[in-house]
Amino acid sequence: MAKNLVIVESPTKAKTISRFLGKEYDVQSSNGHVRDLPKGNMGIDIESNFEPHYVIPTKSRKKVNELKKLAEKASLVYFATDEDREGEAISWHLANIFGLPEDKTRRIAFHEITKEAIKDALKNPRSLDLNLVDAQQARRVLDRLVGYELSPFLWKKVAKGLSAGRVQSVAVRLIVEREREIQNFKAREYWTIEGEFKKLDSKETVPAKLNKIAGKTLDKFAIPNEKEAKAILENLKDGFFVKEIRKKETYRNPFPPFTTSTLQQDANRKLGYSSRQTMFMAQKLYEGLGLGSEGTVGLITYMRTDSVNLARKFIEEARGYIKESFGASYLPKTARYYKAKSKLAQEAHEAIRPTDINRAPESIKPYVDKSIYKLYELIWQRALACQMEKAIIDSTSVDIVNKEEKYNFLASGSIIKFDGFLKVYPNNQQEKLLPQLEINEKLEAKEIIPEQHFTEPPARYSEAGLVKALEEYGIGRPSTYAPTIGTIIERGYVSKENRRLKPNEIGILVNDVLVEHFPKIVDYQFTANMENNLDEIAQAKKEWIPIIKEFYQPFKENLMQKMEKVNKKDLTEEATEEVCEKCGKPMVIKLGRFGKFLACTGFPDCKNTKPLNGAGEPEKPELTDEKCDLCGAPMQIKQSRYGKFLGCSKYPECKGIKGIEKTTGVKCPQCGKGDIVEKRSKRGKTFYSCNQYPNCKFALWSKPTGEKCPDCENLLVYGKGNTSYCSNTGCKFKK
Repeated sequence: MAKNLVIVESPTKAKTISRFLGKEYDVQSSNGHVRDLPKGNMGIDIESNFEPHYVIPTKSRKKVNELKKLAEKASLVYFATDEDREGEAISWHLANIFGLPEDKTRRIAFHEITKEAIKDALKNPRSLDLNLVDAQQARRVLDRLVGYELSPFLWKKVAKGLSAGRVQSVAVRLIVEREREIQNFKAREYWTIEGEFKKLDSKETVPAKLNKIAGKTLDKFAIPNEKEAKAILENLKDGFFVKEIRKKETYRNPFPPFTTSTLQQDANRKLGYSSRQTMFMAQKLYEGLGLGSEGTVGLITYMRTDSVNLARKFIEEARGYIKESFGASYLPKTARYYKAKSKLAQEAHEAIRPTDINRAPESIKPYVDKSIYKLYELIWQRALACQMEKAIIDSTSVDIVNKEEKYNFLASGSIIKFDGFLKVYPNNQQEKLLPQLEINEKLEAKEIIPEQHFTEPPARYSEAGLVKALEEYGIGRPSTYAPTIGTIIERGYVSKENRRLKPNEIGILVNDVLVEHFPKIVDYQFTANMENNLDEIAQAKKEWIPIIKEFYQPFKENLMQKMEKVNKKDLTEEATEEVCEKCGKPMVIKLGRFGKFLACTGFPDCKNTKPLNGAGEPEKPELTDEKCDLCGAPMQIKQSRYGKFLGCSKYPECKGIKGIEKTTGVKCPQCGKGDIVEKRSKRGKTFYSCNQYPNCKFALWSKPTGEKCPDCENLLVYGKGNTSYCSNTGCKFKK
């Protein structure tokens, strides 16, 4: 008897689902997309209503042929790809390739990979949603048109190898504009008066801050300089007392469960994960991980969602878990239901949650990677906490005044009266206790000091901050945040510095070119409106071809004009007073893919170039005592896009080079001969390894402190803040 064929995207997902189905089902994986636009050309027939020309990539052909043969023999073919635009498109492509009659195919969808969800999906199949397919196809065509039409403009007018993308260009603009805010920021001075008051009958003290003078509340800049701060101090004589005590009970409600965006933000802030890392690990949790004798288990619901809905069944199970584990006081009288703020959120979907709330994080810890465990713990805690009782906080405010009651100091304190959801999902809420005080109680001014402050510029975007900004502008959707950030980093437009996103020179130039010459492409409102159009296509409210046509015609006209009018030298060259020492011609500052440099105007006859230092000045060669292995001449410190290195001073006659070791000062514990030095991987990630490689292959991802673990004798490495921990993943030691 012929089997039913079930097709999913990944082998892991296939393995997990096959556990729930009987022998009459054959579960196979497509290994992702099976058709796409060609790589060598645009693949869109613009004259024929932007009809895309799809091809099966070489790497997918063998798998597609295997699936086609199985589909021809199967009783029924179930397309079980993810229930989003990408998943719908994969199923549609497969259906087109197989060419099977409609009565032989079924589309099934589910938000979690559990036995109950899979069985329910098989009982309730549906047809392919061609509106979702059209929305995905419109996005793909739109991005291909922008990329294939605009990138050659950048190659010709700026530098080879550059690219432009619809969403990525807007993300770069946000980062560049924030950088300019920082550069243009002018610090403003202001002062505060801080007091420490002592109870007369004890050693207890009360910290307070001057907040009112003569009944008028002081704003941030009320005390602008030291002169005015000292004038206030001269008027502050002893004789302070407590004028008023205000006690107030405040409440903290739990956060809603995770969406894709909020998961990426919290994983970045709390765990230090990039958006790409978070989604990679969430995908594994969704598709299933091996849990010993249980086999492969799907641990969370679908991780690309903008909904905060939770299944009624899950809410009931969570409430039962809360009551049993923490007691009735932690359980609200009624269940909590959340509504998405965005009008475009797909409410039919669910938020990200555990598939089984009774599967506590500790139960999976022995079977999974530490980083995946931490992400699951975060998701589990947030989903459980959102159904718990609110936290109750007792806040106390005390007004301390001088004898004449002209100067008012405010002291405030708070204690967590009932932790509620904070028991499971703690935050940075700090308890601040005040001593017992009475109205009219006299206090001694132990110390009153003026403190100088300066306003600080806005911080660069972290990945969490950028995701939040994109979401607030309505730019991108759950599936696009991680790849967008990954793309702008990989293409060199942006780099990470202390976990913050900093625009590189080439990113700033590309942004400025696009803002000046293609303002619509990087316009926040235009990009958000285009996202709304794609959503309306998915909801069958709009047709995709008119939207593409409306965008493309004016875009193409503008592009052709700019290709003629824009001069490359105006964008990428800057005159200097520097003269080429090789041919005597003037040198100009040029901007290439990897930053600014000096180049001779006699190119191509003279190819002399010089690096620039951080101040934009020609970098003078720095000779070292190191000798070139090829010719014996002194070596110079030189700069490449990968960092500093040693190059022969006789270049270009001699091309000898050597790397510069950044030593940590720590001896290699494995071979005992080499030193641990800082290196960079092919992907640009910093790691630390023995300089005797390949004879010794010892390596660490974190910088060693030089100390050894007291428990297992392995090296300690630096953690967050001032912490350190054991480099041995099996050891729990932290310092």
